[in-house]
Amino acid sequence: MIKILHLSDIHLGSGFAHGKINPETGLNTRLEDFVATLGKCIDRAIAEPVDLVLFGGDAFPDATPPPYIQQAFSGQFRRLADVEIPVVLLVGNHDQHSQGAGGASLCIYRTLGVPHVVVGDRLETHRIQTRNGDIQVITLPWLTRSTLLTRPETEGLSMSEVGHLLLDRLRAAMEGEIRRLDPAIPTVLLAHLMVDAASYGAERFLAVGKGFTIPLEFLTRDAFDYVALGHVHRHQILSENPFVVYPGSIERVDFSEEHEDKGYVLVEIGASLTEGVRGSTTLEFCPLPARSFCTIELDLTESDDPHSELLAAIENKPIEDAVVRVIYQVRPEQIDLIDDSDLHTVLSIAHTYTIQAGLLSQMSRSRLPELGVGSAIEPLDALRAYLANREDLKLLAEPILEAAKALLAEEEFYIESDAGEMEVVQTQLKLL
Repeated sequence: MIKILHLSDIHLGSGFAHGKINPETGLNTRLEDFVATLGKCIDRAIAEPVDLVLFGGDAFPDATPPPYIQQAFSGQFRRLADVEIPVVLLVGNHDQHSQGAGGASLCIYRTLGVPHVVVGDRLETHRIQTRNGDIQVITLPWLTRSTLLTRPETEGLSMSEVGHLLLDRLRAAMEGEIRRLDPAIPTVLLAHLMVDAASYGAERFLAVGKGFTIPLEFLTRDAFDYVALGHVHRHQILSENPFVVYPGSIERVDFSEEHEDKGYVLVEIGASLTEGVRGSTTLEFCPLPARSFCTIELDLTESDDPHSELLAAIENKPIEDAVVRVIYQVRPEQIDLIDDSDLHTVLSIAHTYTIQAGLLSQMSRSRLPELGVGSAIEPLDALRAYLANREDLKLLAEPILEAAKALLAEEEFYIESDAGEMEVVQTQLKLL
């Protein structure tokens, strides 16, 4: 039985906007949060102890982190080397400099020959010796279109055809690796990629460069005992035969991850005794005490006492030591009813907080009875009524009406596709 700790998407150095400077250390408190949660992963790996640690990529926000952030990262992984626990560091999209053209931040560990550390910056199979036997790890780093195809090969092809060609190239390369495997030894695929069956979150906004999506069936091969993924920040199990798992990120990067559990995965893989018979694989998701994020959002425009209602909403939320944002809407005449000093006092127990006050524009309030609920009006008449009450759209009223007429008539118009071709599109405007 081989025990593995699988973690990913550390993003050490992210989220500074949600922290503050610790006067005792001079460091941003969010950096300290990320280092602390990473330390808990390493603590567990040493305490078990595990036979292997797999890191699924994205160590930093980019490929050129400041030295003090690099030191914080290496200081934690050095602890594994000190107790002779092998670790595989996979290159993610954030770890690549200029999208792979200038190397990767993690390659320094291979250059320095750090013991027990394997860097996965190419599609390659690594045979790793552990305390409980050998294991094969196929590394599949973040791939871009330029990694697999040259510009002349894609000339004249549609985006769909390019996608099929990319997958064909990758499938052929992967098949070559699989054929060279020893079937008597457990095998793990460690990959940083987007799977079509996954639910995405913040990584869509954090992504550097454009990769491509991999079908789940590409990964569910009999040759794999476990598929360890990175890139998606939300923990999810995409398949159980074999297990295809995103452990998720170890800390919340922003408010898009407010409701996500953060952690790592402990995996146990049984030895493969004979060819064609895989050992059993079990896993456990281990939550981490990541700092909580809390959003308090209120529409106070109809409130008789907006200040008291806002204070009550804040006091009813678990904001202590949390990263908090308060978003509320009021009418212009209600502004003076909100006491900012009270808000700052109530929010002072939070780790950090922001207050976003929004004014309900008079223009946005319904002043057109002809557009009310239950009224019957033709789409063009409704649009004319709307435009007649929008001074800011006065000069554009005629072009907008002409465009609406064309849409209602289902006239054909052209748009430029991703491939640079002119495509005919038919549509119809529907006003509900």
